[in-house]
Amino acid sequence: MRRFFAKRIHLWLPLAILLAAVGLRASEPWLVQQVRFWVFDAYNRVKPRPYDAAAPVRIVDIDEESLARLGQWPWPRIKLAELTDRLGALGASVIAFDVVFAEPDRTSPASLARMWPQTPQYREMRARLQGLPDHDAVFAAALARGHVVTGFVLTDSGGPRPPAAKGGFAFAGDDPRPFVPAYRGAVVNLPALEAAAEGSGSLTGLPERDGVIRRAPLMLRMGDELLPSLGAEALRVAQGEQTFVIKASGASGVESFGESTGISRVKIGQFVVPTDENGRVWIYYSGFQPERFIPAWKIFEPDFDPALVEGRVLFVGTSAAGLKDLRITPLDPAAAGVEIYVELLEQIFSGEYLSRPDFALGVEVVYLLGIGLVLIVLLPRVGARWCGALGIAAVGFAVGASWIAFDRWRWLFDPVYPSLVIVAVYVVETGLIFLRTESERRWVRGAFARYISPAVVNRLAEHPERLTLGGEMRDMTILFCDIRDFTARSEKLDAHGLTRFINRYLTPMSEVVLAHQGTIDKYIGDCIMAFWNAPLDDPAHARNACRTAAAMRAELARLNALWAGEAGAAGQLFDPVRVGIGVNTGMCCVGNMGSDQRFDYSVLGDDVNLASRLEGQSKIYGVDIVISETTRAAAPDEPALELDLIRVKGKTKPVRVFTLLGAAEAEALAVPHAAMLAAYRARDWGAAEAALALCRAAAPSSLAALHALYAGRISACRAAPPQADWDGVYTAAEK
Repeated sequence: MRRFFAKRIHLWLPLAILLAAVGLRASEPWLVQQVRFWVFDAYNRVKPRPYDAAAPVRIVDIDEESLARLGQWPWPRIKLAELTDRLGALGASVIAFDVVFAEPDRTSPASLARMWPQTPQYREMRARLQGLPDHDAVFAAALARGHVVTGFVLTDSGGPRPPAAKGGFAFAGDDPRPFVPAYRGAVVNLPALEAAAEGSGSLTGLPERDGVIRRAPLMLRMGDELLPSLGAEALRVAQGEQTFVIKASGASGVESFGESTGISRVKIGQFVVPTDENGRVWIYYSGFQPERFIPAWKIFEPDFDPALVEGRVLFVGTSAAGLKDLRITPLDPAAAGVEIYVELLEQIFSGEYLSRPDFALGVEVVYLLGIGLVLIVLLPRVGARWCGALGIAAVGFAVGASWIAFDRWRWLFDPVYPSLVIVAVYVVETGLIFLRTESERRWVRGAFARYISPAVVNRLAEHPERLTLGGEMRDMTILFCDIRDFTARSEKLDAHGLTRFINRYLTPMSEVVLAHQGTIDKYIGDCIMAFWNAPLDDPAHARNACRTAAAMRAELARLNALWAGEAGAAGQLFDPVRVGIGVNTGMCCVGNMGSDQRFDYSVLGDDVNLASRLEGQSKIYGVDIVISETTRAAAPDEPALELDLIRVKGKTKPVRVFTLLGAAEAEALAVPHAAMLAAYRARDWGAAEAALALCRAAAPSSLAALHALYAGRISACRAAPPQADWDGVYTAAEK
């Protein structure tokens, strides 16, 4: 059974992805939804809703010029009362304020009187002010004389008092309240203003996660009470209606197939408005239209044309940037917030809606299932090229059909999700087929990788012409890792035990090298020689080599703990394995070295020899890692500690050498160790001994031999001071 599924994994896995995608579709992944929104935005930009200047809705705009002519915002409520009375006298059908009047007017006479000092010279003026009418009362009286809708804001942090309900809600089918966005509090108007207004609507917008307003709610909810939006309430008041009628799943004429799928449409007087399941309307934007705006200052001009407002629904709002009521729409990154209500009512009056049909999801799922199954069946038979063409055609058809549905019927079909699933099925199945047909080649590569680096195998597989003698000069990092006292250890083991030990050691150590992008050059008995930056480019070759050395040290600690446990279980003593690691960076010759009959990909050069010498010097300093100054310069972020200036055997130029430590250890030792080396090279033996004492106090036990070495050197120099030309360089007598 397992072999049966393994042979057909290229069919079962794409099929599983296809079925999972169908199940995932119901959860509406945000990223897929966002891409779909971008597509719908593009459709709206390519073909915006035609603007109908005859639509009975306008904006009374508190624009920059109105602020300049009539004063800064907020205007006194008495000025708003004049505006309300003026619009009513001009024949406005409804006046809807995109403003919340939550606090008393601070310019009212009584409010001004309270702000004045209690001194005799203000007493008479205060008495006169007390007899003047309150601005909020004047404004409330103006609201009561007209057909006015005020606004409130629903929040989760507002006050507990709900807005006054002016109209009622009736519904057919399922209870719509669980589907309506809910809030716990509200910012409402002053009670007198709220009571005087004929209508009250929510100003709370519901932008998508990217901040763009694509859908406008017709209703929201505070607790269990449904509340209309400002646009819906203005439309109700304009028709003299008392009730909104909501049709949800289960109602007559609503196809929900027995499921509770939410709201379908809302009836406001003579208008039936299609919505999504949450009672939101997709706004079909026409974009900015100058004819839509009437500057507020013009209303007060004696020659103002009453025909501009007569019989119209007027929204009083602002486009002034300083008042910060700007919103993002698919057509405008800084549209006036009040414009959204007007766009909504314009399309309600015109009857031209964007909508997601009830059958849209079913069509999309059936389409992706059909094309996906066809690809799964055909790919193994006709190949990736023809199926790729089929996939491209299927994606093109999805996008084209989606656009045609938008262009002709204003339907919003999602071309994104079916296209992504089709591409995923194609890519996964093509990849699996490719992996299956390449299995024999991978087996051959795996076999060769047992003898040479997998990186070399891949490079040669990609470029067979390089399978010739020759090399190139490259800046490289070389590492040598050798077991200490391996000869003595090997004498205690038989051939089987020695082979098992060396294999158990070399295997994990080699894995560390390969995991850090290194190439293993060769094994020299128990020694591992590796290099970086060939055959593949590695800009961080010095850093990777240093991290390899540190990882090899950690891996050896793990192996020692494992071997110690095995020896203890067998009742044997265990001598921990110790290694020396040398790392150097420099220009080397790398390539295929050898003869026409047999050659190897290897590296040669003076810097290779220096890396080998540094590995040998690790036992002199009692540390397990020694790196050169060129490696240190190429990997300055690696935590390191300077060891010495050394002239290795066979070299005349001294080399500054370092060891790798943990970050905390290197930081703790940086200052005292540098001071010790400086004093030592300056022949200040007392200061060197004092700094050395600080080093020993802060150093880990792994540096005990190093500090003992310097203690001996300082004592020897104190007893027999070096000659005048002494430069502090240590000359190694051994390799």
